[in-house]
Amino acid sequence: MFNTKKALHLLVVMGVLGWAGTAMSQDKVHNYLNDTSLKVKAATSPEQKREILSNSLAEMTRAIDTVKGAPLATDQDRANLDRLQVTLQEKSDELIGANGFDRVPDDQLNAFSTYVVQDMEQADKTITVSLVVALLIIIIIILIV
Repeated sequence: MFNTKKALHLLVVMGVLGWAGTAMSQDKVHNYLNDTSLKVKAATSPEQKREILSNSLAEMTRAIDTVKGAPLATDQDRANLDRLQVTLQEKSDELIGANGFDRVPDDQLNAFSTYVVQDMEQADKTITVSLVVALLIIIIIILIV
């Protein structure tokens, strides 16, 4: 017998699990970005640092491209992913000095990697995607790396 109390309980459980899943997926993205930042700081040459940053930004962009094409992504998810992709492209342009951006100086690459992590964390607060899409991004990043 499915009554109102059971239905309400199920909705609450689903909401909590969805929130926890989204938080876990955001943590995975943050960990990926933090790992990239640590690798940049551990690299000895500016060329290595640029390559690490460039590859990381490209992997995130590829993951987003793949997820945007997924049938489970909603129109709202795609719009939010487009905004996130623009942010990633701007970081990539800034890294290499393209599209009106000044190239990040070699001696500021460590700081730039930290800035990218912080900026993407801020983007998480303003750009939300569904749980399914967030988990797909994580899976694709894991497969790419």
